[in-house]
This record gives sequence, structure tokens and C-alpha cells, in this order.
Amino acid sequence: MNVNYVVSLMAVIVLSFLAYAGARLPGLQVFFGVVFPYIAVLLFLYGVSSRVIGWARSPVPFRITTTSGQQKTLPWIKHDALENPASPWAVVGRMFLEVFFFRSLFRNTRAKLTESGKLAFNLEIWLWLFALAFHYAFLTVLLRHLRFFLEPVPACVRLLEAVDGFLQVGLPVLMLSGVVLLAAVTFLFLRRLFVVQVRYISLASDYFPLFLLFGIAFTGLLMRYFTRADVVQIKALAMGLVTFRPVVPDGITGIFFIHLFLVSVLLAYFPFSKLMHMGGVFLSPTRNMMGNTRAVRHVNPWNYPVAVHTYQEYEDEFREKMKEAGLPVEKE
Repeated sequence: MNVNYVVSLMAVIVLSFLAYAGARLPGLQVFFGVVFPYIAVLLFLYGVSSRVIGWARSPVPFRITTTSGQQKTLPWIKHDALENPASPWAVVGRMFLEVFFFRSLFRNTRAKLTESGKLAFNLEIWLWLFALAFHYAFLTVLLRHLRFFLEPVPACVRLLEAVDGFLQVGLPVLMLSGVVLLAAVTFLFLRRLFVVQVRYISLASDYFPLFLLFGIAFTGLLMRYFTRADVVQIKALAMGLVTFRPVVPDGITGIFFIHLFLVSVLLAYFPFSKLMHMGGVFLSPTRNMMGNTRAVRHVNPWNYPVAVHTYQEYEDEFREKMKEAGLPVEKE
């Protein structure tokens, strides 16, 4: 049994029980419904800003662009603009494909030995597909939840809800983003569990956000389709939080407190985990720099004058000994 995922699973279960117990005790409802969400938001803002500022301040004196294509060089040699961008617009195009379509993940391969003993490489299409589905489903869920924090609800949010529930299945209408989110998180967890190479390098910190997301998606679907949470009271709580007039209305179920607490934990955990790749991708020098080292000479600005011993000076000093040893010299 993998101890790492068991520890993460038990941690999420304990957090869920804490939130459920807090929902049943009147004195703790304010903490789980108001105080901790505010603390989580503050931790999120502090963590994200500090990490982004730290990355922005990190000096990168050289071009360290990750490339796998021909750099721009002589006119008669074909240049691969996206693989080796040589202009700012090419970098923008590369970043656009990376951020919105996970281009590098689509090109990801997995190596394995065949029965004949040869090394073969296979594209990780399923990983790319489920990762793309997860991120877009999660984004859709976040945007749909804006209806709890805005009054009146913007037309774009209502349009998104209509598109998300276009199948018109069930009552309330089935939202595809919630189902896709749960399925994608399940796939990512099973991949870490059953792919030997991935399981070997997976830590508890890799499983913990997956279980958090699974708990958030599961409790959200549970409230929408089974326990039928009081949406009016939930919106009153949400509006109180965003307007800084917090209130905990009566009639909110324990499932909602679990949902809210897990969301708050994820929010507080986000900046200090690998999930910060969301912000880091924009500041990654391997992605956001031009590969123009053949066109522009890049000199380290921290270089200081040092005493050097050139080859000409070396040869002048040891010319006779080099001749005796039969070594070629530039000057006779």
C-alpha cells in the first residue's frame, strides 16, 4: 500500500470531519463559515504575491529558452518560430498555446521497453486530454460560482450556466463541468496510483490536492443533486463575505461547511504547493524568452574584470617546450 496517498486521504477525511463537527456546534459555525475563509484568502493573496515577486526579482542574465527546433539563422535554413521563437510575437504565440492548450504536455512522451527489448516512446495523449478537461472544467465551475457573489448575476455567468447545462438532463439540470471535473481528478489520481513510474516519484504533497479537489467536487455534486442545499441562505453567506458584513444564516447543512472548508484549505494551500505552476508558467524563463543567441550576444552583467592568461601568452611562455614535445604552435 502506498503510504503517501493514505496519509493524504486521511488528512482530507479528518478535515472533513472537523468541518462537519463545526457545523453542528453553534460556536464554531462562525469560525468555519467566516473566520477561516477570510484567513484562507489572506494566505492566498500573501503567498501568491510573495512567490510572484520572488520569481520576478530572480535575475536571468542568459537566454535559457527550452527549444526543440531550428533557431533563426541563415535565410536559407528553415526557422521553427514556435519551437525556437526569435521575436516577441513568436513568444506570445508559444505562450498562448502553452497556457490555453498545454502544448508541451501534448508533446509529452513516456518511455518503455517492448517485449523485444527495444526502447519505445508513446505520446501521453490521455494525460493531456484529462489535464485539459480538468483545468477547463475547474475554470467553468469557478466562473459559475460567481452567481453566489454577485447581485445581479451578470449575463455572461448566466450564459455560461446555460451552455454548461445544455443537455437539460434532470432537475436541477446536470452541469457537465462538475461531472467532468470529478472524472478528471479521478483519472489523475488513478494514474499516480497505477503507473509505476509516476507512483514511484509521487509524494503526499502530490496526492493531497487531488483528494481536496475530489472532496470539493463530490460535496458540490452531493449538494446540488441529492441533499438539496438552501441556495438562498448560501448566497446570503457568500454576499456577506464579499461585502465584509459576514453572517451565518440558519438552515445551512453540514455538507456545505465541508465544501466551504475544503475550498478554503485548497485556497490557503495553493501558493505553497506545486499548484502555483498556474502563475509560474508566465514567469518561466524557459518559456517566455526568445531564442536569439545567434543573433544577439548576451553578456553576463555580473562579470567583473579578472586576470586572464590568453593562449598567445601561454604559447609565448611555453613555446620552446611545446616544440620539444612535438606540439603544434601558431608562431615559430
